[in-house]
Amino acid sequence: MIGKKVITRNNLAGVFFGTLVKSGKNSIVLKGVRKLYYWSGAAAIEQLSQEGVKNPNNCKFTMTVPEMEIGGKTQIIPCTEEAIKNIEAVPDWRID
Repeated sequence: MIGKKVITRNNLAGVFFGTLVKSGKNSIVLKGVRKLYYWSGAAAIEQLSQEGVKNPNNCKFTMTVPEMEIGGKTQIIPCTEEAIKNIEAVPDWRID
């Protein structure tokens, strides 16, 4: 899955979307990373990875950061092109 856009879930840090750069025994590295804090219109990350969300303006997806290492990976799911376009179009959730 290296080089693919994925959704990953970590039991302590949450759910993230980005391009998988490295997958080690105890951590992964993603580039172009957003935390998917809250979503509306998908039952679980499995649906998110295949279809994206149905209510993009009701989601809380953070701004994109260039790179991140996440320890304690739990789940990594490759995304479809449909889901990638959908997730990338969700507005940044931030406080101005």
